[in-house]
Amino acid sequence: MADTLAPSSSPHGTGDQHPPADGTKRDFLKLVAGSFAAVGVGAIVWPFIASMNPAKDVLALASVDVDVTHVAEGQAVTVMWRGKPVFVRHRTAKEIEEAKAVNVSELRDPQTDQARVQREPWLVVVGICTHLGCVPLGQKPTDPRGEFGGWFCPCHGSAYDTAGRIRRGPAPLNLAVPEYAFRSDTQIRIG
Repeated sequence: MADTLAPSSSPHGTGDQHPPADGTKRDFLKLVAGSFAAVGVGAIVWPFIASMNPAKDVLALASVDVDVTHVAEGQAVTVMWRGKPVFVRHRTAKEIEEAKAVNVSELRDPQTDQARVQREPWLVVVGICTHLGCVPLGQKPTDPRGEFGGWFCPCHGSAYDTAGRIRRGPAPLNLAVPEYAFRSDTQIRIG
């Protein structure tokens, strides 16, 4: 009599019955767990990626406008650009003549004064010694300027002339000339 009974309707039976509901629950749980893992990884990685972008203060200093109206002949000002000091010097006629009179072939890093200056009498250079990154003296009237009248780095004795060219000491290169342009006769944009 047991042989004549109809097949059981239990979920573990065989035949054309629907697959068990556990499979769809398992798939859903895998999907949810994977989604949470992806969101978690994104939440952890995003701050690291965002930290590689330049800071807002650096972006703000990508270019700096310098008003040179009040810089008298023979004086200099220092402005910060991209975290570096930039020297803007209003050179005297004597300083310009001395810079032009130098025999370029005798220089360690040969550059003419005309190649370093866009508009006389203004000289714009990055104020970092090319030897070990010190800031040379020579911006204040009381600073020692070395025997060539430009800048003097007291750390190791590098001396620069009035065109920012290395003349004596261990520095291998001239003071760098940043990218700049005159917006007017009294306004310089650095960067």
